[in-house]
Amino acid sequence: MAEGDLGTNELARRTGINVSSVSRLLATLVEAGLVAHTAETGRYRLGLRLIELGNAVIERLDIRAVARGQLKILVDATGETATLSAPGEAESITIDVVQSTSTVQSVARLGRPGIGHATATGKIVLAFGGVPIPAGRLKRYTERTIGDRAALGRELAAARARGWAEAIGERELDLNGIAAPVLDRRGELVSVLGVLGPASRFDRVAMRAALGPLLASAAAIQAGIGVRPNAAA
Repeated sequence: MAEGDLGTNELARRTGINVSSVSRLLATLVEAGLVAHTAETGRYRLGLRLIELGNAVIERLDIRAVARGQLKILVDATGETATLSAPGEAESITIDVVQSTSTVQSVARLGRPGIGHATATGKIVLAFGGVPIPAGRLKRYTERTIGDRAALGRELAAARARGWAEAIGERELDLNGIAAPVLDRRGELVSVLGVLGPASRFDRVAMRAALGPLLASAAAIQAGIGVRPNAAA
């Protein structure tokens, strides 16, 4: 029934159960709210109760368990460190990391915050998390940190439009990163997927090459939590 309404005969054919038995089973499922019956057509579809149960299971999924395999795929595809972050009030918080196998690795670690205006993951939180730019002065961590609020607003608008963010030497001069949002079925930000590495290796060319794998992995994680393609757009 996942693909649409079905009649009793079609269900009997697909399951190999005789029509009378299918009818009795359907009556029981309708009574439990797991299947809904359309009187006008005589066909059946998934009931609200079953959908509610499915949604409850999805909401209980540990996003880290869903994303872990994609973090490894990203490391294999890019050669750099992959991170999964949770959105905070105006920053991201790293909740899982798979380090690059290279000798020179990033500084990513569990619990490390991604500053909202100075990191790729932090910019995703500001761009997609429904939170305003923090009040007060924007601290400059390097000469490349965005310190102007209007410029940051333009940067966040660009990130929303293209579906990803970047930071080039903005938190630390020798650290570059890209990030993409992971959205739930309501289009709300649930986590941030990132790739980061030393600027000497993860330069603009390497960052652009990593965008495809990053966005593919973000989409795969969304599918893993029950989001159909384009449903969160």
